Amino acid sequence: MRLETCIRKGLRLKAHTVSRVEEEGDHLVAVIERIPGRRLVCGRCSRRTRKVHSQRGVREWRDLSVRDKALVLRYAPCRVDCEACGAVTEYLPWANPWQRVTRALATSIAVLSRSLSWSETANHFGVNWKTVSTVVKRAVEWGLKNRRWKPLHVIGIDEVSRRKGHRYLTLVYDLERRQLVWAGENRDADTMRSFFAWLGPRRGRSIRTVCCDMWSVYLDALWENLPYALVVFDRFHVVRHLNQAVDEVRRQTWRQLHGADRVAFKKTRWLWLKNPWMLSPDQRTRLSALCRKNQPIVRAYYLKEAFQRFWDYKREGWSLPYLRKWLWWASHSRLAPFKTFAKMIQKHLEGIVAWTTLRVSNGAVEAMNNNVKAVSHRAHGYRTTETFIAAIWHGLGGLPLESA
Repeated sequence: MRLETCIRKGLRLKAHTVSRVEEEGDHLVAVIERIPGRRLVCGRCSRRTRKVHSQRGVREWRDLSVRDKALVLRYAPCRVDCEACGAVTEYLPWANPWQRVTRALATSIAVLSRSLSWSETANHFGVNWKTVSTVVKRAVEWGLKNRRWKPLHVIGIDEVSRRKGHRYLTLVYDLERRQLVWAGENRDADTMRSFFAWLGPRRGRSIRTVCCDMWSVYLDALWENLPYALVVFDRFHVVRHLNQAVDEVRRQTWRQLHGADRVAFKKTRWLWLKNPWMLSPDQRTRLSALCRKNQPIVRAYYLKEAFQRFWDYKREGWSLPYLRKWLWWASHSRLAPFKTFAKMIQKHLEGIVAWTTLRVSNGAVEAMNNNVKAVSHRAHGYRTTETFIAAIWHGLGGLPLESA
């Protein structure tokens, strides 16, 4: 089989043919010509016609390499005289409009760029980094339009840092399928309005549970747009606030100690924060000795361990009285950080107690956020938010790719 025939069949040409293949420098050039009398396809409405209005200048498209030689397609597109659209550039079976690479090469770039950085993908195919960026953004745009939707029942909302200076992205996940649903810039009220405008009331009616942290912007938007959904606060964020209270009491205790007592409490931060079953034998012995001292940090440690028992309850009828008893203990502990923590729990009591029966956690969201950070680290960061969001969708969105 001649190389011209191989290229023609690979491109699935019907109204065109490959007249010749020439070698120019370090690449091959396949010259494509129109077959006289064959009907061309309108690039706008896909109607077929034999009427040719005019012919445009010669253009080139980069294709997949042949062995170690880069392949370039060269053709002068025609402007067809369509009955419905008028004079329009013809549809080209090997490339999308305004692209300088063929569909086959674009598909290969899109597949490889899900595993490698865009610079590494560009070096592999011998194209410019901007070409890879254009291909990925077009693949994301096509994938978002053609992905198949399934009803959303349980979603998780969280933010991820984009760069220094408190620049964030808000990410919404489907926790049942562990899949990205939506990504937007910032984490303010406008961001949430954009999400619910995109979601629409019809798809929003199927959402039954929302797992998020206690960020007031998220809560106000959820109560306004999803009044029938149950908001569950993530266990990870609640425990993080609890540990911050313990650590603040430890710092206050450290400032008040002097002499031998201060030496005994030196380098004990993780002793107070770790779970008891994660401590080594030496750490258990040291913690047991420290707990015999009458210091505020000891009360804070007992409060922390008592609160952790709340997560073992599986019925609201048992968990709610226990939590209210703990709140009374914390509010009368004479520890300012725990009083603040108790007020926060009291304010969001319904969403925290709901965890005991639903057992919905943002653990999957945190795992997917780590994948988002990996996308950023793989490219050593992205200059614009639009490009970063496109990279997230392409790498983690599970979007379909346009066939070559």
